[in-house]
Amino acid sequence: MKRALSFLLCLLLIVPVLTTPPRVRAAAPTLTGSQIPVILIGGDGDLLYDADDNRLFTIHDLGHMTEGGDRSELLKSVANVLQPFLLEGLLQNKWDNYYDQLEKEIGELFEGVPLDENGEVSNGSHIAKAHRDEMTRNMAADKKGAKGYYGFQDYIFWYDWRCDPLAVADELAAYIEGIKASTGAERVAVTGRCVGCNVMLAYLAKYGYDSIYGFGLDGTSSNGGEFISEAISGKFKLDGPALERFLIDYNALGKITVSDFALATIDLLVKSGAVEGLTKAVRATIYDKVVQGVTSALALSTFFTMPCYWAFVKAEDYETAKDYVFGPEGSEKRVKYAGLIEKLDRYQAQVVQQLPELMGGLREHNVNTVIFSKYGFQNIPICASSDVITDQYASVTSSSFGATTADSLYTTLSDEYIAQRVAEGKGKYISPDKQVDASTCIYPDFTWFSKGAGHGDWTRTENELMYTVSTADRQLTVDDFDLTQFMVYDRNTGAMAPMTEENCHTEFWAADYETDHPSNLFQRLRAFLNSLKNWMKAAFEAIKVKIAEKQAEG
Repeated sequence: MKRALSFLLCLLLIVPVLTTPPRVRAAAPTLTGSQIPVILIGGDGDLLYDADDNRLFTIHDLGHMTEGGDRSELLKSVANVLQPFLLEGLLQNKWDNYYDQLEKEIGELFEGVPLDENGEVSNGSHIAKAHRDEMTRNMAADKKGAKGYYGFQDYIFWYDWRCDPLAVADELAAYIEGIKASTGAERVAVTGRCVGCNVMLAYLAKYGYDSIYGFGLDGTSSNGGEFISEAISGKFKLDGPALERFLIDYNALGKITVSDFALATIDLLVKSGAVEGLTKAVRATIYDKVVQGVTSALALSTFFTMPCYWAFVKAEDYETAKDYVFGPEGSEKRVKYAGLIEKLDRYQAQVVQQLPELMGGLREHNVNTVIFSKYGFQNIPICASSDVITDQYASVTSSSFGATTADSLYTTLSDEYIAQRVAEGKGKYISPDKQVDASTCIYPDFTWFSKGAGHGDWTRTENELMYTVSTADRQLTVDDFDLTQFMVYDRNTGAMAPMTEENCHTEFWAADYETDHPSNLFQRLRAFLNSLKNWMKAAFEAIKVKIAEKQAEG
């Protein structure tokens, strides 16, 4: 039952890293003909094994932890772990024992997965041997073969996603050189997803552009991912409507299962003011005393001994995040984790703070460039900027390297703003839903957007774009394709279509600011009564289902 308890306790910080494994989920693209070898770099989540090749417990196992089991044992475990919090924390204002026990409890769950104090793998854990063997074979093979071209998935770069991207960049460099030698190619195209984009940018920082023909960034948080950057630096804000939308999204995407009754209950708690009241009470009493210590305990027992996730911390949040996790300069944790901090500082200095120059250098060196950004989902609801236009993990402004967006998912770009852009001849860069202006991106003419495809949906269309643009004989732009710069994703068919004013509302929820944030007593009462009605209806349906189940059991 410790695993079930730990799931409840660490959800605050580790839900944001429920990203998609690097395995390819979409069908292989049908476009063929590239004479440029293409290297595909996936994101985090590839399965991990200990030194004896036993699979380790990872974040993707969390969804199964609370299934079945003895609930009384779970409650006993909860009581045992929360005891220091309740007695020493609340009654005696002593929190250190609770932090230590929390870190130990979560650490037991993820034993073997976190890195050591230097941000290194010290226990012999590794990615799958099959993937490592595949890499070795790839570096000695010209996979163009009889088909006469290189496919999108011919050369996949598998790597230990936990590690320092600057160190992984050395492995990527060796892989690139091996493929160049086996194929006779002078340059290769590299396309990456999520965490893989960090490795790609680290490669540019260390090795430059000479071996790179094409460069594709898909669903990147390299320019900062609010879901991690804000959570790890104390920018917490629990917003009730955001929590509802988050659960609706995850339920619709099949990542979790939330019953209609559960959603109706949460909505009732929000509309009644219970969530807001609890949040205010916590902030007025114990919030400032516990948030930093809990953040540190959860971070160091889960995923923040791993430099890969620190790569998503924005430059403006970085120093605060270090204080939250390691304490102030000279603290015990700063000394203990000095080796890890040195790696994190190096990545911030060489990659994060150099991103404008690294990205700008792509065109200076005539590297075909393609950027793919997604949106239409609720961000992690504990983030201060949970209502920004996002793909669930990173804002569109970040993942597109500079797009201007509406202030929140409740709003659109103003008529005055759009009129000004039209007058400047930039009206074509405004999305049909009026939420995104691509003209301010670093590369507005080869940045594409999709609405309705989540962060982990690697669709056929974006695969084809990455492949085609990165290997073309010239820099292709949004004007070279039938698909428009802004697209919508049909989850039922897996197809993309040009975005129009008619099909652009792909969200699983309705963003109505007046309903979510009523400003007067009448609006609050109306919202509460509507929620109560929906809750009673959901409760009645749930009872009917239970009765039917009992009757079926005999």
